Amino acid sequence: MCVIDRPETTTRTAARQQIRTDRLTLRAPRMGDVAAITALAGDYAVASMTTRMPHPYAEADARQFVELVARQDTGRERTFVIEHDEHGTVGAIGFHRAAPGPLEFGYWIGRPYWGWGFATEAVAGALHWAAQDWGRKAISSGHFADNGPSANVLIKSGFLYTGEVQMRHSRARGQIAPTRMMVWLA
Repeated sequence: MCVIDRPETTTRTAARQQIRTDRLTLRAPRMGDVAAITALAGDYAVASMTTRMPHPYAEADARQFVELVARQDTGRERTFVIEHDEHGTVGAIGFHRAAPGPLEFGYWIGRPYWGWGFATEAVAGALHWAAQDWGRKAISSGHFADNGPSANVLIKSGFLYTGEVQMRHSRARGQIAPTRMMVWLA
């Protein structure tokens, strides 16, 4: 399946730097988030469900993450921390372009916050922003075949299975894992 999203625009990319939902704020990560990111991402149960997160996850990894996001070309990629009004940083969410390929979407939530509905709320807010403010019409995502909770969040958010299973490397696992690919259309 070939997914083509709308070309990058400069007028929409400057629209909103934060996304607000009922309980969450999605915003650019900053150095003040490093301790929370390190603690949450340092959990193997979190890192092992991502492709790019190493395990163990150290403070230097969190600092590098914040610095990398600060250098992003926000017309092509956008990454946010997920901040709860009372609990502070609870995860991260973002859009990146895998070369070559369509715009991809991913997120993670720290284990203390699993089951609170934060993932579903953050994903809905991010997708609405991507369509309305950023002008994107098609976004791909995927979940490791052994990650049923992520599958449920993506399905609730309107992603559809493409029928494609890719073998993707997980840095934390140190191995390849089957990844069920999905697409979201605005």
